[in-house]
Amino acid sequence: MELISAEEFLEKSERYPIIDVRSPGEYDEGHISKAINIALFDNEQRAIVGTIYKKQSKDAAVLKGLEYVGPKMSVWAKEAKKKAVDNTVLIHCWRGGMRSQSMAWLFEKVGLKCYVLIGGYKAYRNHLLDHIANLPKLIVLEGLSGSGKTDILHHLEDKGSQIIDLEALASHRGSAFGGIGQKKQPTTQQFQNDLYQSVRQLDPLKPIWVEGESKFIGKVFLPDPFWNRMNHCSLLVVELAHEYRVQQLVKDYSRLDNEEMKAAINNLVKRLGHERKDQILFCYEGGQFGEVANLLLEYYDKAYEYSREHMKDKKHVYSMMLPSTSSDDHARILIEEIEIKYDQIYGVC
Repeated sequence: MELISAEEFLEKSERYPIIDVRSPGEYDEGHISKAINIALFDNEQRAIVGTIYKKQSKDAAVLKGLEYVGPKMSVWAKEAKKKAVDNTVLIHCWRGGMRSQSMAWLFEKVGLKCYVLIGGYKAYRNHLLDHIANLPKLIVLEGLSGSGKTDILHHLEDKGSQIIDLEALASHRGSAFGGIGQKKQPTTQQFQNDLYQSVRQLDPLKPIWVEGESKFIGKVFLPDPFWNRMNHCSLLVVELAHEYRVQQLVKDYSRLDNEEMKAAINNLVKRLGHERKDQILFCYEGGQFGEVANLLLEYYDKAYEYSREHMKDKKHVYSMMLPSTSSDDHARILIEEIEIKYDQIYGVC
């Protein structure tokens, strides 16, 4: 087996599969994107072995572990051989110790070449935090609610621009209605791991677009280095006519599940008060979606202005009024006027 650093491990993962030998519970809490779980111990076995290690000795824990792993070694070896590429696999556990090196020993006995991550998953997480904010040409796309920022982002990608879609990674659109119609959110660890995987696929020397978000997106939150980078990078504020924004909200909200929408409106009572909440709910139940959008924009606009006043200083702020046409047009304009002229507008960040 060969012990390698987190950077080399991730570089090799572009070609070879990653085998995560931690317990299913550890894996579910957070794993390197695309890693395969071949667990040395199940959740209960890991707890038992760990307790013996702490209360008795390392040797006693190893003997107990051997009782568990013996009958399963053949199954693991066969599975690893099926997953291997060019008879090669990458292996890690929590700290790069006994679990990963034991599995590497087994796999090499059946002819596989094994690379083991020094420091394990913990080293990967430290590497992630050290490198996730290495984005000198990040552009945060800001604007009032209803500006169609997410749609613009997708059209930018369609036209070949680099983007990071935080809301897709988080399975949440970031607003009070952001969880409606979405799949279950990942854990924060997994969200951050998937975010890092997205960042690694991009060219940091070219502009990268990301939609402005709060640190928390639903129940998950951005890693501090990435959040800090978003707060000290190029900022583009798009401005659109109020009527266009109303139409955008009607398009977004009118197609969402009726009962979930009503529940979300009711949950706004602490922010809006009973009178305004009841007014919005009455209009929604009556199908007056345009009026619902108008009333919500009053609340959203005040909240946005408050957050702008209290957010950290950002460098290179640029505002642009966009025509009331389409998100596809908006993306084209942003590429022509912002992305192509990045160095002229923002300089090098």
